[in-house]
Amino acid sequence: MDFSARFYDLASTRGPLCVGIDPSAESLAGWGLANSADGALEMGRVILSALEGRVGIVKPQVGYFERFGAAGYAAMESLIHAARSADLLVIADAKRGDIGSTMESYASAWLESGPLQCDAMTVSPYPGFEALEPAFRSAEHTRGAVFVLCATSNPDAATVQSARIDGMSVSAVIARRARERSGTTQSVGVVVGATRSLELSGLTAGDLDGLLVLSPGFGAQGAALTDIATIFGVAAPRVIPTVSRSVLGGGPAAVGAAIDNHLRELGI
Repeated sequence: MDFSARFYDLASTRGPLCVGIDPSAESLAGWGLANSADGALEMGRVILSALEGRVGIVKPQVGYFERFGAAGYAAMESLIHAARSADLLVIADAKRGDIGSTMESYASAWLESGPLQCDAMTVSPYPGFEALEPAFRSAEHTRGAVFVLCATSNPDAATVQSARIDGMSVSAVIARRARERSGTTQSVGVVVGATRSLELSGLTAGDLDGLLVLSPGFGAQGAALTDIATIFGVAAPRVIPTVSRSVLGGGPAAVGAAIDNHLRELGI
């Protein structure tokens, strides 16, 4: 079963929510954990335990593990293996993007068989959309998915993403290219932040037609899960909303309750 089919199956029973594993220095301190690979591993284990039977998608933020070097990668490997063994969909928030054999290596690391293999990864199109082809091929080979940064949540992103190319915004061009490359497989999706309207991001709901949309910005960043239909219109059924800080903020004992609150927002 490919990524999109698994997502729709999970969404029909547990909802579309994706929970991030983001062991920042601040969140580790709030949990009383060491700012170390061991602390990140412990936080991840608690989150995975809380997800069991509640949520079907998890998104480790790679940068929070990379800062601990080899030990951080080992912690991340352990969590990825545990999550996939529990039949969770795992999206590596890696934001990789490069050309030639370098991109092939990134795709191999995160999508092909190996210690870091996930079901999907995020990529950056800045080097050029064609440069991402190795990741697209790997996703097709492994029946996974690639989410291309399209309209991100950071406040100053619109300066670049709303720039016009032949009458279209950069973000709309990226969405169009993703749609063309994905075809009917939905193996290529886009990342669209939820903290501003599609219009302000240079998009329409039609630009997202047929695409899976990974959407950060919910919870602590300000967007409400109850507003998914308002923000995304006809694209709403294909949106994978992500939350992290709102789940972590109450400490380890409150993770389950925070997740349940978000699921209630989604009507689950």
